Amino acid sequence: FWLTLCVFFCRAIALPLSTKLGVRDKQRPKAQPNPVLETFYSTRHKNPEEGELLSLAKQCDLPVRKVEKWFRHRRNMDRPSLSKKFSEACWRFTFYIISFFTGLAVLYNKPWLWDHRECWTGYPQQPLLPSLFWYYMLELSFYWSLVFTLPFDVKRKDFKEQIVHHAATIFLISFSYCANYIRIGTLVMVIHDASDCFLEPTKIFNYMKWKKTCDSLFMIFSAVFLISRLVIYPYTVLYNTYYYSMEIFQPFFGYYFVNVLLIILQLLHVFWSCLIIHMVYKFILQGTMEKDMRSDTEESDKDEERDKIREKEKNGITYFSNVTSNGYIQRNGSEPLDNRAHLANGHAKER
Repeated sequence: FWLTLCVFFCRAIALPLSTKLGVRDKQRPKAQPNPVLETFYSTRHKNPEEGELLSLAKQCDLPVRKVEKWFRHRRNMDRPSLSKKFSEACWRFTFYIISFFTGLAVLYNKPWLWDHRECWTGYPQQPLLPSLFWYYMLELSFYWSLVFTLPFDVKRKDFKEQIVHHAATIFLISFSYCANYIRIGTLVMVIHDASDCFLEPTKIFNYMKWKKTCDSLFMIFSAVFLISRLVIYPYTVLYNTYYYSMEIFQPFFGYYFVNVLLIILQLLHVFWSCLIIHMVYKFILQGTMEKDMRSDTEESDKDEERDKIREKEKNGITYFSNVTSNGYIQRNGSEPLDNRAHLANGHAKER
C-alpha cells in the first residue's frame, strides 16, 4: 500500500509541484559511450586511482584528463536529480506530519504519556486498544516501505547508518508489539517523528532556494532534534526501560533485546547530533547554512581546473597563461618573449 501510494504521490503531486515552485534540474553532460570504461565503472569502482586511470587511458587510447572527465560525468549521471530529492522530501514530510499528529491524538489522554511509570502498570496484561494497533501498523508498514525503496531512494553518505536505523526500528516495533511493550513503543515513535517533521521541510525549502526560510527551519529542527533525541529520549525511554521496568519484573530475554535496540538507536542519535552540531557551528560562523554534510555533491569541470592548479602549486611551478618564468612561450618551439606582439603577416607591432 505504502509503495503504491509513494509512487502515485511523487509522480502525480510532488513532481508537478516542484515545477510550479521553480525547482529545476541542472543540465548534466552525459558520458560518451565507452564499453571499457563502463565495464570498469560497473564492476570495479567509480573512483579509479591514478594508476588505474593511466591503464584505462592506454586501453582506450585517450588522454588521462578525458578519462577523468568521463568518470566525473558518469558519476553525475548516477546522482539523483533535484526534482527527485524534492519529491522524496515532500513524501516523507507528508507521512511524518500525519504520523506525528496521529501519535499525539492517540496518546494525549493516555496516562503513560505524562507519567512514564504507567508504561508498566498491569504489565504484561495490558489491553491493546484499536487506536494503538492502527498507530503501530501505520509506523511499521511505513518503515518496511523504506526498506523496499532503499535501492531507489536518494543515497547519502550516512547510507549504512540509515540501513541500521531502519532495521533496528523494524525489529523494535515488531518485538515490542509481540512482547506487549506497546506503551513504551508508542513513546519511541512519537519522539522520533517530532524532529522529522522539521527535517523534511528544511530540505524542501533548500531545494527551492528559499535560504532564509531554510535557515530558520534548520535551526528549529536542530533544537528539536537535540532536545528530543539527547534529552527526552534517554529520560523518557532509556531510563524507563532500564530502571522503572525492574520495579515490576525481573530481567528476561525481551528486556535485554529491547534495550539493545534502544541503545543502537541512541548511538545513531549521537552520531547524527555530531553532524548537526557541526553544521550549527558553521551556520553561526558563516551566517548561512552549509550544505547537508550527508549529501553527495555534484562534480563539475571547475573541479578539474582547481585540481590542476593545486597540482602545479604542489610541484612548485607557477604558470601565467602559457608563459614560462624564463621569458619564453611554450609553443611548437621556444620563442623569446619581448615587448613586441607578432601580427599574422609576420610584422611586429610595438606596444
